[in-house]
Amino acid sequence: MTEAPLLTVEDLNVVFQTARGPVHAVRGVSFELGRERLGIVGESGSGKSQTGRAILRLSAANGRVSAKRMEFDGIDLMTTSEKQMRDIRGARISMIMQDPRYSLNPVMTVGEQIAEAYLIHADATRAEARERALEMLATVQIRDPETVYNLYPHQVSGGMGQRVMIAMMLIPEPDLMIADEPTSALDVTVQMQVLALLDDMVRERGMGLILISHDLNLVASFCDRVLVMYGGRVMEVLEAGQLQKAQHAYTRGLLNCIPELDHHQDVLPVLERDPAWLTE
Repeated sequence: MTEAPLLTVEDLNVVFQTARGPVHAVRGVSFELGRERLGIVGESGSGKSQTGRAILRLSAANGRVSAKRMEFDGIDLMTTSEKQMRDIRGARISMIMQDPRYSLNPVMTVGEQIAEAYLIHADATRAEARERALEMLATVQIRDPETVYNLYPHQVSGGMGQRVMIAMMLIPEPDLMIADEPTSALDVTVQMQVLALLDDMVRERGMGLILISHDLNLVASFCDRVLVMYGGRVMEVLEAGQLQKAQHAYTRGLLNCIPELDHHQDVLPVLERDPAWLTE
């Protein structure tokens, strides 16, 4: 990177205290992010989402987060006050959750929720917030913003709900977007539309983007760099275009488990995990 990184994470650890003892969800994760698209991939339980939540200090109450350094645009996220974090969340760092059905308020129209996100972070009147919300609905390619503004979450499709979530997260114009499996609940056509929209936002607004996913092919085609996680650890970091040339056995194993339409396979390979990976 030629310019100072937007986000620096060094030796991040997240431990949850449970009835069965401590669970180490994230173990010594380190990376830097500029105004680029970074993909974080791995199996379920590899620590991808917990890494994203820790950056925003949104880990569950029984979780303990520690790091040698976690800095966003010169701000120490480990020592800043909760009041300062509330100012950062949404306004400067936004997070798109996996399923909009569980993230949107069911008793408010989608337009009111987008406008509310703007009112919280901007000195604006309700009329101005409504106008801005309509503009954002158009930006995320909603065909009839006026009609959709007055719909409730249960009245919109999964793809439209995800676009509404993106509009809500983008309306404060953040510097960093964390997208946690933003397309996993969508069909392939809508997936590509949502990714194209996020790509436009990164390029036009100069944002940094962390895309959390389990889909290696999607991340390889969309992101600039890929961070591969297993058991809470980073196994490998590489350029997205070089993913097929990955060296680590875990990354190679994940790639080998992906079915290929142009090659007949009676049985897909099973990933053989090495306990040594967690001690490297």
